[in-house]
Amino acid sequence: MTVEQAINVSDFISYEMNSKFTDYTYTINIYVPQGEIPQGGFPVLYVLDGSSYFNLVKEAIRLQSRNAPKTGIVPAIVVGVGHGADMHERRFYDFTAPAETYSYPARFKGNGYDKHGGAVSFSRFLQEELKPQIQQQFHVNEQHQTLFGHSLAGYFVLWQLLNEKQSFQRYIAISPSIWWNEHELFHKASVFMEEHKQVNEQLFIGVGELETFMVDDGRQMANELMQVMSIEFYEALNENHASVVPTVMSRAIRFVNKY
Repeated sequence: MTVEQAINVSDFISYEMNSKFTDYTYTINIYVPQGEIPQGGFPVLYVLDGSSYFNLVKEAIRLQSRNAPKTGIVPAIVVGVGHGADMHERRFYDFTAPAETYSYPARFKGNGYDKHGGAVSFSRFLQEELKPQIQQQFHVNEQHQTLFGHSLAGYFVLWQLLNEKQSFQRYIAISPSIWWNEHELFHKASVFMEEHKQVNEQLFIGVGELETFMVDDGRQMANELMQVMSIEFYEALNENHASVVPTVMSRAIRFVNKY
């Protein structure tokens, strides 16, 4: 693991980080709240697809935490994990679980990517390289860490919960691609519930009303996992796959701050 070209401007830090587990270099953006450090340290929210969503999440927390009693959003460190120019292809590798075969839905019309199944290595990068570095650099509440992802990254958030639930205490999956590889996550969820009668981790699933089948998938996943854990499922009316994230982000952050 190497850290290169670190930039520190006030409460914003940015650098490139190479992972020995994935053999890939990620852009890490970090927002650190100014002011008094809370007892126990700052909560941390890790944002996947950081090049797309880091600034949105950062500003939602920075602005609303100024009046936490009213907004329900407290100061928190935000860590964005971004890919490079090959983002679209690489995320299909990092965010998908290993499997013997991979199946794309018919709507893809045969178009897809060649490499899949890097989720285990990406998970190790998060847990064994990135998180320890963040915890070493900053005052972190290790019992209040959240993983956020949208679309295929939302699939990874659910996969991480179902396979390594203890790695984060809160999970936010917006429009998760539960359809991936013939809905394999539902099988993982069944195994998860057989192995865990009650877990302390919390999950927020948000979808847009106009996302059709993704609404049904998200609701079904929430209804199943609700048997063993605290979950909020939220359907944003008149929102689509692109518009849903800014619409539900504040609600999702309030949910993970409740506990």
